[in-house]
Amino acid sequence: MITFIVSLVALVLGYFLYGRFVERVFGPDNRPTPAVAKADGVDFMVLPSWKIFMIQFLNIAGTGPIFGAIMGAKFGPAAYLWIVLGCIFAGATHDYMSGMLSMRNGGANLPEIIGKYLGNIPKQVMLVFSVFLLMMVGAVFVYSPASLLQTLCMGSGVELLQSSTFWIIVIFVYYVIATMMPIDKIIGKIYPLFAFSLLFMAVALMVMLFTKMPDIPEVWEGVGEASLTTKNIFPCLFITIACGAISGFHATQSPLMARCVKSEKTGRPIFYGAMITEGLVALIWATVAMYFFYNEPTPGYQEMAGGEQIISKAPGIVNMVCENWLGLFGSILAILGVVAAPITSGDTALRSARLIIADFIHLEQRSISKRLYVCVPMFAAVIALLIWQMANPEGFDVIWSWFGWSNQTLSVFTLWAITVYLVQQRKNYFITLIPALFMTTVCMTYLLSEQVLSLDFTYAVCIAVVTCVVALGWFLLWKSKRKIEN
Repeated sequence: MITFIVSLVALVLGYFLYGRFVERVFGPDNRPTPAVAKADGVDFMVLPSWKIFMIQFLNIAGTGPIFGAIMGAKFGPAAYLWIVLGCIFAGATHDYMSGMLSMRNGGANLPEIIGKYLGNIPKQVMLVFSVFLLMMVGAVFVYSPASLLQTLCMGSGVELLQSSTFWIIVIFVYYVIATMMPIDKIIGKIYPLFAFSLLFMAVALMVMLFTKMPDIPEVWEGVGEASLTTKNIFPCLFITIACGAISGFHATQSPLMARCVKSEKTGRPIFYGAMITEGLVALIWATVAMYFFYNEPTPGYQEMAGGEQIISKAPGIVNMVCENWLGLFGSILAILGVVAAPITSGDTALRSARLIIADFIHLEQRSISKRLYVCVPMFAAVIALLIWQMANPEGFDVIWSWFGWSNQTLSVFTLWAITVYLVQQRKNYFITLIPALFMTTVCMTYLLSEQVLSLDFTYAVCIAVVTCVVALGWFLLWKSKRKIEN
């Protein structure tokens, strides 16, 4: 538990120390924000800062800091290092900078930002890439809460409630309504409640951890020694734990809140702070999972020890943990948070996809008819993805795997775009260049060794390192040319 406690303290200090440094690098000022200058009563409107924080936290959280942390705990104490270092130096910086860049560019969506700083071809690629990723998020975050709701209703005697198909339909109908409605009508009203539930769950589990003080591996006992999986820590850990460390999906969500912020100076607690909070949630769930990996003999938990097939079991694991640790009232609030988190990320993912498509085709979104013009084909595509997922036994695992790689690849493009911006502004660009180089290597290695070609790990790493060096060389060449021109 010493590593866990030190990690908690490190995340909090990271917000106050490194977060303030990142804020000074960007330099927020008093210029009018898009929420004020472009108010339209649908997507652009001023909301209270505390409410924006709650919505941002719930938008980016989903099941990522819970399921991802449970799956990542099979790598042992290495998970702590990645959550802490990744969150402070990569994820929170990525989220803050992408949110603030969106604000500085009139509430621009991610493809627009990438296009402005990396060029038109990356913009077109990221347009397709991000919309596809967001639709995968919609599909993935329908399945996990539906599965959990089905688990909760087992034994209720009501056959309809024990059907995952029923819950998938209910959740998707909600998606349609939330995606279409103005942001203050549903999202602005219920998200703070759900965010509170998710935070309550995390705090309650942390209290239980300190009560039990389990004997779990510490980081100094060997980063790879306690691993319960045959998969390589590099790159698999860095893909598995995404939302608790760094996630490209967040950069698609930050513009939603960038359109609601009244002052740039509230950006650090909203964007950087929400990511640190998510890191804390991931840290708690990783520790809870390790408790059951290494200490719990109960038959229902023993299947966790294998680690490899844990993805589709995660909803049941969450249910068991909450029931056994938090009692009836705590369990209800905890389950509410765990169910709400993916649902609320799914609907804002589709909302973000609607806005990205609308911006690309230059279609205003004030009228419902114009929103329908974008949403109908988008919803049809998500339904097709859901049908395929339900028809294939391994469908969820396949989509999750591709979602993990796509998610982190999106963060690579975002980090490079932010780095270019910082160079242009003559600011400290190393804060995003180093994470960009690292994540470029991670994503390329994973793609070559785990996702597509199944190359020998050594070959995959070598190719990834060469790719990283080429990217760095290209960047330095561009930077030197720019210096000569100026």
